[in-house]
Amino acid sequence: MRFRPCIDLHHGKVVQIVGGSLDESDSRALQTNFTSEQSPSHYAALYREAGLWGGHVISLGTGNADAALSALGCWPGGLQYGGGVTPDNAGLFLDAGASHVIVTSYVFSAGRIDYARLEQLLQRVGRERLVLDLSCRRRGDRFYVVTDRWQRFTEEAVEPALLERLARSCAEFLVHGVDVEGLRQGIDEELITLLASACPRPVTYAGGVQKLDDLDRVKQLGGGRVDLTIGSALDIFGGTVRFSDVVRWQQAQG
Repeated sequence: MRFRPCIDLHHGKVVQIVGGSLDESDSRALQTNFTSEQSPSHYAALYREAGLWGGHVISLGTGNADAALSALGCWPGGLQYGGGVTPDNAGLFLDAGASHVIVTSYVFSAGRIDYARLEQLLQRVGRERLVLDLSCRRRGDRFYVVTDRWQRFTEEAVEPALLERLARSCAEFLVHGVDVEGLRQGIDEELITLLASACPRPVTYAGGVQKLDDLDRVKQLGGGRVDLTIGSALDIFGGTVRFSDVVRWQQAQG
């Protein structure tokens, strides 16, 4: 298991938000936990110096291209990029230094996965550099992928059959537990357990971390197979979990 750092961007600024509140049609609905005075490249350099590979830069809406490119350029090969990725622009972010591109909305149409679009991405990017974002929200007793800034439910449930099929087309999965994202009130243990049992590719979970011990809890629930992102809970984003402690935890994993 690895800790994976993050750089979330909104209007060019590094932020931490409550995931379920992100709605570009109504900016008043957005709940922000933290807006940094530091540049995106500052965080990329911090992660590089700590040796924390495989984190992600996520563009939440428009107006983030320059900020994202600056972070990627600060650590070529060290960070993934997601946010509005299509076959036409994926090369821009890969050439700028992204190790992988992360895709959600582009491969969905009318609430279902569009496998023709997924194939177009594969032709441009290659499976080994593609991460599929299956961030999800609970509806009833199942988790469903959500798109369009986590506001629109699709008909695709996160379950073994879907993960097995999509694993043929990607290197990794990224999954935000949107219902708990940014709340700092606890991880979604049921979702983590599901991912550990069903994901045939590496998977990173994000959402709800509130204390350092959650790293050990995710390691236990995930059997060491589920990586973890921490955002709002970190002191570098206004939280109480010390980034230095997380770095030491990761170093102790060997």
